[in-house]
Amino acid sequence: MAESVKIVEGRALTGQQKKDLLNRLARIEGQLRGVQKLIALAAEPSDCDAVAQQMAAARKALDRSFVQLLTATVVTHSEQAGSLEDARATAARLAALLDKFA
Repeated sequence: MAESVKIVEGRALTGQQKKDLLNRLARIEGQLRGVQKLIALAAEPSDCDAVAQQMAAARKALDRSFVQLLTATVVTHSEQAGSLEDARATAARLAALLDKFA
């Protein structure tokens, strides 16, 4: 990562899960900077094809990051569930998150 971000320990995600997500987002940020350069330099209609391809790749990478976040959340919260009721409440919250953002 170009800029160091302090990773806070908590119950949401493990430190490693956060590190993995932050690294993935840093790569996407680099992709987007590349897209910006492609747009700035576009001179021919075929250049727009290259821009569209890179934008689609960045969008897909961001979608994969979203899935990685949800997967890590499921794993972490399942491990932390103290009871079946806790597990059910977590599952309901994650289902609502999926419904809202997916």
